[in-house]
Amino acid sequence: MLDKSTIHQAVRQRYGALAEQVPVIQSTAAGCCGDSPGEGDCGCGADLYDASLLEGLPVDVTGLSLGCGDPVTIAALRPGETVLDLGSGGGIDCFLAARQVGETGYVIGVDMTPAMLAKANASKARMGVANVEFREGQIEALPVDDSTIDVVMSNCVINLSPDKPAVFREIFRVLKPGGRVSISDIVTEGAFSDDLRADMLRWSECVSGAIDASDYTAMLRDAGFEDIHIVDKVDTDDIVPPQPGMPRIFSARITATKPA
Repeated sequence: MLDKSTIHQAVRQRYGALAEQVPVIQSTAAGCCGDSPGEGDCGCGADLYDASLLEGLPVDVTGLSLGCGDPVTIAALRPGETVLDLGSGGGIDCFLAARQVGETGYVIGVDMTPAMLAKANASKARMGVANVEFREGQIEALPVDDSTIDVVMSNCVINLSPDKPAVFREIFRVLKPGGRVSISDIVTEGAFSDDLRADMLRWSECVSGAIDASDYTAMLRDAGFEDIHIVDKVDTDDIVPPQPGMPRIFSARITATKPA
């Protein structure tokens, strides 16, 4: 069994390094799954959003868009709602959500990488955004009170966790009754070989930590969620070259609801 602290350390080191390379990321279009185009790149980046959504965001935000989809659009956010973003990184989904919930709403981003939090807070100050807060913490133990969140979002982050059931239990805990989940994540059809699962580089690239889509939805169900839907699922074979021991890999958007 893989050591949880080893996985957290590998992920923190990778994303801390990426936070210091914003101009490089912006210029090469590399995303969460690779340092250069076409080399382990799972199709992540700001181009996954409608361009109109990104207007006014600085390069430190769009250049650190390391997700694998757009969870904001399917979240159907409403003015006045409180939103939590797991693994908020440079803050792109937090800033997009803040625009939609308005001045009466509030957005909390949680990330375990200090360099990412520093980038996000610098962008927040530069843009003068008042309804966003960034907190340091792990998604398996969220620094958020019970039943205080209307919507939990996450973008290509839960696959990085070594304890996904704990993440889903935490999401359930912090959501208000009737609260919603809007996730974009990497899932698979099948399982990785033991050797690939133990590859920390591939894990931190959002690849070998991914699990079968049916296991993913089952974990949500076990945590107490209902109305679980895979909204869409995009095959990544053209950008994550198959290799022995590797299952089919997809970028999926998933929604669920905490019972009212």
